[in-house]
Amino acid sequence: MDIPKILAAMAEPTRLGAMQVVCDDGEHCVCELMARLETSQSRMSRHMKALKDAGLVIDRRDAQWVRYRMNPDLPADIRQIVDAVLSAARNAAENQKRNAA
Repeated sequence: MDIPKILAAMAEPTRLGAMQVVCDDGEHCVCELMARLETSQSRMSRHMKALKDAGLVIDRRDAQWVRYRMNPDLPADIRQIVDAVLSAARNAAENQKRNAA
């Protein structure tokens, strides 16, 4: 897997947010991601395509919906990178909340 491509995919804030949602090992439809990340369907689909192209997520068609989940076949070293980025993002958000209070 291409580490720079993975990091570039996760560097965009909407895609990082999407990764935070799908990392729970569940499936999430585009409509849920749109609502949680406050973005349009076309933007969300474009962002999910970038994550899919990087190999981070897989999709499944369910009638008119597309459902995404974390790629279960991520190599352990790549999963460690993803987990580290998601942990750093959580810590940054918590620190930002603390500083704003």
